[in-house]
Amino acid sequence: MRHIETSVEIARPPAAVWRVLTDFPSYPAWNPFIRRIEGDARVGARLRVTVQPPGRKPMTFQPTVRAAEPARELRWLGRVLIPGLFDGEHAFVIEPVGGGCLLRHEERFTGLLAGAFPGMLADTAKGFEAHNAALKRQVESAARGPTAGTPG
Repeated sequence: MRHIETSVEIARPPAAVWRVLTDFPSYPAWNPFIRRIEGDARVGARLRVTVQPPGRKPMTFQPTVRAAEPARELRWLGRVLIPGLFDGEHAFVIEPVGGGCLLRHEERFTGLLAGAFPGMLADTAKGFEAHNAALKRQVESAARGPTAGTPG
């Protein structure tokens, strides 16, 4: 098994992070790592996800959503070809911290080929960090924009 875990503190409540995290159509405009997601953030749904780790070509896969708890967790499981060959369980876990939150962004890789691509896993970890920084900017900049009840 291989595991990547990153985190970022975001100065906004969990619900604000969840809104941006699950606004899949907006991903191409702000996300340098997860370039596109199609589908619904609901348990059992099939997504179409395109990721592009730094220095690598884009990869598209079709994971199944395993958890979708608003303002708490989004998790999916993707597989290459057959179960047990190269599986990745990707998760975003949002934890309240003070007036903001901590986002844990992680993936567990299992299967016969899980250890066969150390360079790709290192680049994927860099992609997670880029995603986290971009998500933080996106969520926190939305807080500085017009708010409900105020002129835009």
